[in-house]
Amino acid sequence: MDSINECLINETADIRDTIRAIESGKKGIAVVVDHCGTLQGVVTDGDVRRGLLAGQKLKDSVTAIMNRRPTKVDVCSSQASIIELLEQSGLEALPLVNEQNCVVDIALLSAIRRHSDPGQATGFSSALIMAGGEGRRLLPLTENLPKPLVEVGGMPLIERQVRRIAHAGVNRIYVAVNYLAEMIESHLGDGSRFGVEIHYLREPKKLGTAGSLSLITEKLDGPLLLMNGDVFTSINFQYLLDFHSKHQPLITVAAIDYHVEIPYGVIKTEGPFAICLEEKPSQQFLCNAGIYALSPEAVSRVPPNQIFNMTDLIESGLSQKDGVAVFPVHEYWSDIGTHAELDKARSELKIVRETLGDLEESDEIAVHIELNHRRAA
Repeated sequence: MDSINECLINETADIRDTIRAIESGKKGIAVVVDHCGTLQGVVTDGDVRRGLLAGQKLKDSVTAIMNRRPTKVDVCSSQASIIELLEQSGLEALPLVNEQNCVVDIALLSAIRRHSDPGQATGFSSALIMAGGEGRRLLPLTENLPKPLVEVGGMPLIERQVRRIAHAGVNRIYVAVNYLAEMIESHLGDGSRFGVEIHYLREPKKLGTAGSLSLITEKLDGPLLLMNGDVFTSINFQYLLDFHSKHQPLITVAAIDYHVEIPYGVIKTEGPFAICLEEKPSQQFLCNAGIYALSPEAVSRVPPNQIFNMTDLIESGLSQKDGVAVFPVHEYWSDIGTHAELDKARSELKIVRETLGDLEESDEIAVHIELNHRRAA
């Protein structure tokens, strides 16, 4: 039985602490207990994201988003009954309790299924990285180097993406290339050194930000993960997939929380008269993070051999009820599109590595967890 201590928090915790427990515990759930270990409530990753969508702040108490009447199961229950309860309730995880209602373990549906059927597929059918842009905002750095090969922390950005996607269990990765394509293909190769298959989509002409999807000839047997080639992030792709699978939209758009501070007093008027004055207000928006989960139907809507952008595909989804879902990102995210953002990401990654000390080259999980903690702080 794995230790569940990292998943446990008390009611004095805030949402930041809750995110840390979910990430560090690696079970997709934080369990709220009292000083005796008695179950008080649970918080899932979905609860956190719904709270953020509803306007909750990271400094708010966990009690604002926790489920005080969680589904639970007796620790002596059979595996079959636990699976049945998880499936009936639509949950991925739930606490196991003893006769005193103290939490002794956490049951994970995916872990139980893998144990009973190791060959069962649980992830995205494939992924596509859009890596054809010229990176004009990073000139002169990108004059002879494609933007996806710009290094962040001693590793090309696109290699970081491939490694993250591979770690999420995606075995087939498409890479859409155009500008200096041969350099990207030479660096990544066929993907075998990352444990995946890499297939290149070579645009005969510029097809826009979504047109490369029409170059995928294989039939998709599940959702496709799509991300821009200039995104550096610690997003949990499994949580994105779970969210997409639960809501069943045409498209799920990952979105970051963006704040705009207005440094002046804002006057609201009615005709020629002022009705109120708001001193230095702050506005909050959800902005497109350049990461998507696409249903096979969404991919099939992309027309061949013509310019087609993600905005066009999203508009297509918005034309039908519940066609586009929004997945709020609370993990680390950066758009490596400008020199300022590149320098910031390099600096943050350097600080994280210095904080963690010596790490194996392949041990990126601890790095990304620490990046997430810094994002929540």
